[in-house]
Amino acid sequence: MLVAAALFLHFSSDLPDYRELANYDPETVTRLYAADGKLMAEYALEKRVYVPLKSIPKRVSQAFVSAEDKNFYSNNGLDFYGIARAARQNIQGILGKGNGHSMSGGSTITQQVVKNFLLTPEKSISRKAKEAILAFRITQVYTKDRILELYLNEIYLGKGSYGVAAAALNYFNKPLDALTIEEAAFLAAMPQAPGRSDPVLHYDRAKERRDYVINRMMDDGYITADEARNAIAQPITLRTRDKTESASADFFSEEVRREIAAKYGDDALYKGGLFIKTTLDPQLQQYADEGLRYALTQYDRRHGYRGPIAHMDHFKEWQKDLAAVEVNKKIPLFDGERLALVADLNRGKVTIFFANNTKGVLDKESLKWGASKGFRIGDVIIAAPTDEKDVYEMHQIPAVNGAMVVMDPHTGRVFAMSGGYSYGGTEFNRATQAKRQPGSAFKPFVYLSAMENGFTPASIIVDEPVEISQGTGMPMWHPVNYHGDYLGPATLRTAVEKSRNAMTVKLAQLLGIDKVVEIGKRFGIYDHPPAQFSMVLGAQETTLIRLTNAYCMLANGGKKVSPGLVERIDDRYGKTIFKLDSRPCMGCRLDSESDIPAIATPPVLPDNRMQIVDNRADYQIVSILQGVVEHGTAFAAHKLGKILAGKTGTTNESRDTWFIGFSPDLVAGIYVGYDQPQSLGKKETGASVALPGFMKFMEKALKGVPSTPFRVPPGINFIKVDAKSGLPPIPGQTGRIVLEAFKGDELPGTGNGEEAPKTVDEQNMQHISPDYNFPSEEAPPPARYQPSQQPGDSNGNQQYLPPSRYNSGEGTGGLY
Repeated sequence: MLVAAALFLHFSSDLPDYRELANYDPETVTRLYAADGKLMAEYALEKRVYVPLKSIPKRVSQAFVSAEDKNFYSNNGLDFYGIARAARQNIQGILGKGNGHSMSGGSTITQQVVKNFLLTPEKSISRKAKEAILAFRITQVYTKDRILELYLNEIYLGKGSYGVAAAALNYFNKPLDALTIEEAAFLAAMPQAPGRSDPVLHYDRAKERRDYVINRMMDDGYITADEARNAIAQPITLRTRDKTESASADFFSEEVRREIAAKYGDDALYKGGLFIKTTLDPQLQQYADEGLRYALTQYDRRHGYRGPIAHMDHFKEWQKDLAAVEVNKKIPLFDGERLALVADLNRGKVTIFFANNTKGVLDKESLKWGASKGFRIGDVIIAAPTDEKDVYEMHQIPAVNGAMVVMDPHTGRVFAMSGGYSYGGTEFNRATQAKRQPGSAFKPFVYLSAMENGFTPASIIVDEPVEISQGTGMPMWHPVNYHGDYLGPATLRTAVEKSRNAMTVKLAQLLGIDKVVEIGKRFGIYDHPPAQFSMVLGAQETTLIRLTNAYCMLANGGKKVSPGLVERIDDRYGKTIFKLDSRPCMGCRLDSESDIPAIATPPVLPDNRMQIVDNRADYQIVSILQGVVEHGTAFAAHKLGKILAGKTGTTNESRDTWFIGFSPDLVAGIYVGYDQPQSLGKKETGASVALPGFMKFMEKALKGVPSTPFRVPPGINFIKVDAKSGLPPIPGQTGRIVLEAFKGDELPGTGNGEEAPKTVDEQNMQHISPDYNFPSEEAPPPARYQPSQQPGDSNGNQQYLPPSRYNSGEGTGGLY
């Protein structure tokens, strides 16, 4: 007894404080979700989902008690029979193998809690003694249920899973309450040796250990003999998360990860167990990925085949070597693409073999495309299926890259973000990190400044050569039009639709460069741009997301919005710590059904967006940009049959190409260029390179969505004018007639100091009254975007503010 007392005092002298278990706050996984609830990504050092014991099914906790400590609820934290058995084994081990032999356990669940929380995993007599003392002490302080709760949430169960909830998801893609007897027993079989119980690597050993736990559960009276027999008869079937349950948006997820880490810190991100709901629309993300890849591959294909990915000289293990090429070179494959081996060249055909030992032939277009480099037996290429059986087309990974962003113009929510051809090749996000010259895609803001300063869409400027001094000792700057021609006198509408450089520079001279600098800053395109006339042609660099957001403010009537990727953040306890929409909503929350009025009406939310530009001037630009699609540089998009507006952009030497376009409720921007800037080719423009990707996206995104006109603010008059002269047409006049938008008392011929005509034929003029509310019943908004009438603005004018996708039953939120 004296020796035991001495040993107890010795090992008790430096024990850790077991009272810290009362404040157990484990590291838990942060999860990122799309707007529709699909899982996007997980961030954690230890993948753990903390679940209180009352929420853990009895079947699960009983399985662990049977497997690890059948006397858990009756012992005092120690299993003396187990300790004696372990001591005998350890003594035999020491005698037989020397002092280097590791100690074996006999640990109860309580002892395992002590080991995991308070001690090191070292195997020694000293650590086992301390473990026993602490196990006894915490049994006197904490309830058995509290100890079991700590254990079930902390235990490591393989596959990066800490705790039973994370393991249930990782092994079976199920919540705890959906686990079967055999699945619960499988998890309970893992703690002793997760690696050796992995059914993928050691199926027989895993099943033997699982069945042992099932029998123990039967012996302990937790399940019947029939239940045990049925459970043992079941194979171990692992289930991964179905693709339909997750959303793939790597560039978007990484952007959110950086944002959260910067705002809350790495500990909150990787240990805090945050619930992050994003603004991502998985369907639009898929369409954006496809649209960007289409633009990149179509451009790349026009510029020729660059040769095979690899070449094989020996074919003894060609299937294994083919798989190795994909892994080693990190080949991104999409839409049914596979690596193929050129196996035969005969009779004008190229026969290809795949790793699964199937074969096919390349189509005629691929033969023409690859003729410049030729094919050799042993070439490794990318092949994609065609509509014809066993016929494939050859693809190649584009050398060019780009980005695409899709946004809600009314709220700034980012629906989709594709930062490049593939995330695996690089994490560099060209939507947010690549600063490039927007070229003519910036021009609408120059013309918007003109609309604010007395010009109209029908104002005339002479399209002619222009020169500007660049300062002492510097040569004169001579901006020229893309094709080198000049139109002479032309309207501002024509200048934008045809993207005339000389007219834009002359307009900026009339306005003053400071006004152009100011509007670029007001719309968030630039922070502090230099006051240089070259910026009016898009020479100053910006990012795709900034420019797309600026177009959102054009599309929404000039209201200030900012890009938003995160809808809501909840902490691990369910408390909301961030909301994208922080407006108060009177009447949104009801404490009981009795609070619901007999005639329930939707709550009215205030529109607190700042009006940053006269909405009438804004509409004039939208109307002009609609003309770009219907008659200008983006005419190709007219075939989509939707009401769209937008602007192409091409920089010097065609280094960067852009298209930013929008419908009344959806804005999409696309950029294409080389990561190391170089010319895309003399004849390559925003219309030929970027626009096809936008069209591919919009074709799918707007399918089934009724086409509606852009919303017209109060105070706009539509007057028929000649597209060339900007004046009302005379009887019998031929040529294009435009129903032009004028503000208030503006008339054709006004603006830029010109005198207005004495009269305007009433038949050529349509008045928009101050209380005009658009769309009309004849042109209802699409069902996807249900309208809502909002309170008047600061001047008392009623504004039609279309809602976002998120209050039409397609997600959560509720802006506008």
